[in-house]
Amino acid sequence: MGWVDLAYDEAGSARARQLLQTVDGTQAAADVAAAVDVLRARPEVTGRVATLGYCFGGQMAFRAAALARADAAVCYYGGGIAGHLDLAPRVTMPVLFHHAALDALIPQDAVAAIKAAFAGRSNAVFLDYPGVDHGFNCWGRPRYNQQAAALAHGLTLEFLSQHL
Repeated sequence: MGWVDLAYDEAGSARARQLLQTVDGTQAAADVAAAVDVLRARPEVTGRVATLGYCFGGQMAFRAAALARADAAVCYYGGGIAGHLDLAPRVTMPVLFHHAALDALIPQDAVAAIKAAFAGRSNAVFLDYPGVDHGFNCWGRPRYNQQAAALAHGLTLEFLSQHL
């Protein structure tokens, strides 16, 4: 499949959900991990490498970090991470999780399970955003929250500057 550009409307969201059902998550995570390896092998990449993603991409950032041993990972409302917590012990690099308190796609019990998987470990940072919903960082969505997005963006840059 080639490039897909979807609008942030009901039709675009429905198409995204349809396409997501065709993704082999294991292969996609392996592909992202392979991309980390390719980056590390490039002569112009002299620094450290992080994975970063939003929603399903957040899950991919988490899974690929476990597979590729990226230097850091950032997961914005990572949809489905709770279903892959068997990988948590392999995530030994610094990891930053952003979660929206009103997120029906990633309910608070899933967030609690992710937090429990990293309990007692100093490499995980959890940032919770009260009063905002899934996709709060995406300017094209009706749930966009400028204040939470700016805060998350700044904290992500600070996190990456510390760990890369």
